[in-house]
Amino acid sequence: MLDPQIFKANDIRGIVVGDHPQWDEDGARRLGAAFVDLLGPAEFVLGRDMRVLGRELSLAFIDGARRAGASVVDIGLASTDGLWFASGWLRVPGVQFTASHNPSDYNGIKFCLADAAPVPADFMTRLRDRAGTVELGAEVLGGYRELDALEPYADRLGDLVPMRGDRELTVVVDAGNGMAGHTALTALAGRGLDIVGLYLELDGSFPNHPANPLEPENLVDAQRAVLEQGADLGLVFDGDADRCFIVDERGEVVDPSVITAMIAVAELGRHPGSTIITNTITSWCVGEAVAAHGGRVEQSKVGHTYVKALMARTGAVFGGEHSAHYYFRDFWSADTGMLAALHVIELVRESGRLLSELASVYDGYHRSGELNSTVDDADECMDRVAAAFADRGDADRVDGLSVRNRDDGWWLNLRPSNTEPLLRLNVEARDDATMRALRDEVLALVRRG
Repeated sequence: MLDPQIFKANDIRGIVVGDHPQWDEDGARRLGAAFVDLLGPAEFVLGRDMRVLGRELSLAFIDGARRAGASVVDIGLASTDGLWFASGWLRVPGVQFTASHNPSDYNGIKFCLADAAPVPADFMTRLRDRAGTVELGAEVLGGYRELDALEPYADRLGDLVPMRGDRELTVVVDAGNGMAGHTALTALAGRGLDIVGLYLELDGSFPNHPANPLEPENLVDAQRAVLEQGADLGLVFDGDADRCFIVDERGEVVDPSVITAMIAVAELGRHPGSTIITNTITSWCVGEAVAAHGGRVEQSKVGHTYVKALMARTGAVFGGEHSAHYYFRDFWSADTGMLAALHVIELVRESGRLLSELASVYDGYHRSGELNSTVDDADECMDRVAAAFADRGDADRVDGLSVRNRDDGWWLNLRPSNTEPLLRLNVEARDDATMRALRDEVLALVRRG
């Protein structure tokens, strides 16, 4: 079974349990054969997170792929950035079974080419079509081996961001019962950190809170723990641990755009004049910080496939998205929340200052955060907003609808989700009153009956 709706712009995500599953082991087996048929790898690496049916679905995929003639390196439980690492380390394509931050009844797959490179833009469409017609081989032709990649992954991160001083820090780590429970203690070991762990046990039912740090209510436990423990900062990971939200010593969430600016400036200090990638809804504070430190910004559409491709084309040293995806040239231009966390930890340690003080240098704008609306016709809603703002700023449709007014100091973006049936709104302005007025006006236009 393979419901066509599970094929998203960048990956596969669909319901696998309950009364109306969208894909199953037979579908996974066909996907494995189609993957090999399309890309023709002699060997690829595969990992999975802790989600329900992850092992069963991944083994079915492996069976289909081996019947199509490919050999498989199975690294077992892995974060998504752990899979990106393994792809670069082994120089082979990669397949990760995960549905990231989606609800517990979902599972999915992310793909990459060798060296963690993004698959082509039309790959998901071709995979969908090929999986519907592929013939499964009668014999298992490809080989199979298991490999533990966790220690090499942690070693790579440690090499990229060594300790900067001996100041001890207290760090809260909220894994949300996701894959950071598997990776964080190993990746953070030996750094002079007192780790306060929250929900480190792997559990794909997410019994404590959903592993989606984009929703403010899922950050509350870490914020409370930072204050109760007098911690220097907190780290909150999503389900597959490729994203990391960061909480300062006051229990306040540091906006991912501000984290992007902080790391970008640090990277520019090591690589002067380099390119930094942002997406269409990254705060203007990033571009201003990059320009002030002699770098240049290139803007990408939202989504890891687009950002990774632009990183490769431009040779950018670093990239950041509003959703707390952070990309590093030295990590095969792939996204890794853990590496971003190490950068912030060492910036705090080396500076001897509070995280809130470091962040305040860049945080000069007011942002709405991402606001989601379920709508019947996303294009009609965007057209309605475009008409209302036709003479109020410069508009484009590069990634959804963007309207920018540099003179008055604000911008808004309204775009369909790549993975869910939602229309997402982001608004930024120099002052809070303008941001709130714009936010409320656009939401009223989007949500009117």
